[in-house]
Amino acid sequence: MTVRAGWLLPAGQTREDTRLVPLGTMAPETAMTSRDGVIAGGDPFAATGVTAMQVQIGTGRAIVQGTTAQGAYPVAITSPETLTLVEGNAQYARIDSVVLHVSDGLYDTSEQTAVAVEVIQGEPRATPTAPTLPAGTLRLWDITVPAGASAGTGGITWASALADRRRYTASYGGIIPRGWGLSFAGAYPGQYRDNGAGLDRWDGTAWQPLEPSVGWTAVTLAAGFSNSGNAQGTVRYRRITLAGVPFLQLRGGVSWATSGSIPNSGNLLASVLPANCRPAALTSLPIAAGGVDIKLDAQTSGQLRLISSSGVTTWAALSGVQYPLDA
Repeated sequence: MTVRAGWLLPAGQTREDTRLVPLGTMAPETAMTSRDGVIAGGDPFAATGVTAMQVQIGTGRAIVQGTTAQGAYPVAITSPETLTLVEGNAQYARIDSVVLHVSDGLYDTSEQTAVAVEVIQGEPRATPTAPTLPAGTLRLWDITVPAGASAGTGGITWASALADRRRYTASYGGIIPRGWGLSFAGAYPGQYRDNGAGLDRWDGTAWQPLEPSVGWTAVTLAAGFSNSGNAQGTVRYRRITLAGVPFLQLRGGVSWATSGSIPNSGNLLASVLPANCRPAALTSLPIAAGGVDIKLDAQTSGQLRLISSSGVTTWAALSGVQYPLDA
């Protein structure tokens, strides 16, 4: 038996079942239900096309939530399973779903006690959609079956047909890994998830990013300025959060042609910074420049302005500049 479930078999689970399936208190969704999903680690339940109409699902572990009354089932696949898809409809494509399915005759109409990885067939349509799943199932993959697909016609092009629908779960208090779909609500204030670029925290109403994307964005300099002043590289910015406070960081350097004469009245940018990168109040910072220390004004309009009384040569440095954006 390669597909196993805990707390399902009428004779009780074996000691080996207990060691293999994920047990413990998992991430909740409501007061009495668990967030179902795949347990991260390696590439659980990987899908590989093995013949024209057959797909192999790899090993892995998961939690499958039934109805509120029946609870959640820990499930494991301990050896790869091969599934055969029905031939395509003559006229329309369809979308089939590969799922983990727990049948429990105490709660459903299956009249059996079993767990399996199986294909739920979608309806052939001009614009096909994935099938609706019954309780006790966890979607792993969607597979587009073209019209007329069969072993004789070349079957399914697996590279384009497979759509990853694995969503992940974690134990209570753990960070939920990034998986398919980010449109789910949190279960309790203080829950965390990986959004693919950083962490989100559920505040009871919405997910709040703890650390937005920290990639650098190059600015567009005004006429008369060029990048890499004093060999410090392109002028770039990024918005970060430190101890809950939004900050803007700058790096790089600017230069200009005429010593002692800063172009464009010192206004650096041809395109001002976006609204979420502007300080709530005018913020002035000391910076280094050729021949003299000067001031950088970060303006509420999104403009950055160099201000110097005299003595500046032909470059200014922005590396290391950092200032808060809140009031």
